[in-house]
Amino acid sequence: MTTINDIAGKIAEENGLTKAQAKAAVEAVFKAVTDAAIAGEETSIPGFGKFKVKETAEREGRNPATGATVTIAASKKLAFIPAKAVKDALKT
Repeated sequence: MTTINDIAGKIAEENGLTKAQAKAAVEAVFKAVTDAAIAGEETSIPGFGKFKVKETAEREGRNPATGATVTIAASKKLAFIPAKAVKDALKT
């Protein structure tokens, strides 16, 4: 598992930054993606992928413990669609 600190450490090492500066940059990117999602906007990072909000409709489901039918409320989810370069890298 990779954490924000791991990502920030690698960025700091590769770009001559302090870990604190790199962590602030990583957190700023995640905040920008989150803010765009809250506003219903898509975020595209060329060569990496797109983040966009998908809405799911209300649906019926079952409580696995009792078998009773329950209504699952409509919701929004943040979806990631990887760029072709990422998909190709994962194939090797």
